[in-house]
Amino acid sequence: MRTESGLRRVLPDASIVLLWDFSSLLLQQHFHLARALSWVHIAGAGVDAVMSEEIAASDVVVTNARGVFNQSIAETVVGMMLVFAKDMLTTIALQSQRTWRHRDTAMLAGQTALIVGAGEIGRAIGRAAGALGVNVTGVATSERHDPDLGLVRSVKDLDSLLPAADFVVVILPLTDRTRGIIGAEQLALMKPTAQLINVGRGSLVDEDCLIAALESGSIGGAALDVFQTEPLPPDSPLWAMPNVMVSPHMSADFHGWLEALADQFFVNLGRWLSGRPLLNVVDKRLGYVPGNPTP
Repeated sequence: MRTESGLRRVLPDASIVLLWDFSSLLLQQHFHLARALSWVHIAGAGVDAVMSEEIAASDVVVTNARGVFNQSIAETVVGMMLVFAKDMLTTIALQSQRTWRHRDTAMLAGQTALIVGAGEIGRAIGRAAGALGVNVTGVATSERHDPDLGLVRSVKDLDSLLPAADFVVVILPLTDRTRGIIGAEQLALMKPTAQLINVGRGSLVDEDCLIAALESGSIGGAALDVFQTEPLPPDSPLWAMPNVMVSPHMSADFHGWLEALADQFFVNLGRWLSGRPLLNVVDKRLGYVPGNPTP
């Protein structure tokens, strides 16, 4: 349904809802009408726009697009890391001025990336960065050993890990527990040369504190694909900062991503119609799909 009125008309009889716009709040707002609803599939990795208290407490099964965007986001993050390491923002600015200025730049190899969110996408980022010689540490809800990231540290250790990181990559789901996980205290613990990369959700980072840290030089820069308000307002200071990359929530999207999302839904629909367990079932208490994907 393209309109709110259309949704209100069909929702009382719907047993399945495909939420193509993962950021839409319409289902959450009109869930009280969904008398026959059994399954909601979200065409995105994050489920924060859907996970109201009413939906979380209901018997409705929620699935997401886990797995579709892993490689694309990993490539984007490594690209952002390379932009900073190779000082490409300066190179592009100098090119626009027709200025030839030779400089030495850093190597990614040997630097440290702290990946805050060690799920499927975080693991893909770790593999991609590790292939270039980056030392990767993952952070998750609890400590564990991971085949891609090695020893994944508990989120309780986040503050102790931040001072050693050259890159802090935020790729957590947005929940009540993770909202604002990077705030003034965490930014103050980072190296003055460190770069913050956020490809999760804008509200994982306190944006005002981040702007203050960037303006004061207490961190080196930021590459941001997500923001507290999207589109990013034209008057945001982030647009004009020379040490900031603003990306319009596109780190996941690649040529053919819409077809991939549709194919994934139809696979799950086939399982639904045949009575088999669905893939990518979200733990509504946690707000994400736990564990490894079901084959």
